[in-house]
Amino acid sequence: METKAPSVVKTDPSKIFAIEGLRPITDRELIDRARAVVNPRRLGKHTTCDVGCALLAADGLVYVGVCVDVPCGIGFCAEHSAIAAMATAGEHRIRKIVAVRGDGSVLPPCGRCREFMRQLDPENMDADVVLAQGHCKLLKDLLPFPW
Repeated sequence: METKAPSVVKTDPSKIFAIEGLRPITDRELIDRARAVVNPRRLGKHTTCDVGCALLAADGLVYVGVCVDVPCGIGFCAEHSAIAAMATAGEHRIRKIVAVRGDGSVLPPCGRCREFMRQLDPENMDADVVLAQGHCKLLKDLLPFPW
């Protein structure tokens, strides 16, 4: 029987912040959580669910999602999916976010996702966007001229 990854990953607070010094979740841990939900499959001539996203929200939970691509182009990015899971749980503030392919390579968010994060909550401009393990930029640095 195939096990499906949940769209909301409840995280023990000790895994978000180490007791000694309140160590935040590492980029590697977030990348691994995003990679864990990648599950590529074919829909007709299209491959979908080949990018995963994990985000650490202000509530301390990690939310995950995958991209959904369909032939007519009305799909959505993995970031949208993870953000929708977060919003469903009543949260809107992002601390850190990453999107990855199945091989673990990190993808920067597209312009649509950057603007979506900003419009969801303007404080998300201070969210860390993981661009590579150990390399983050604030959303405001990636979106200098918001709509």
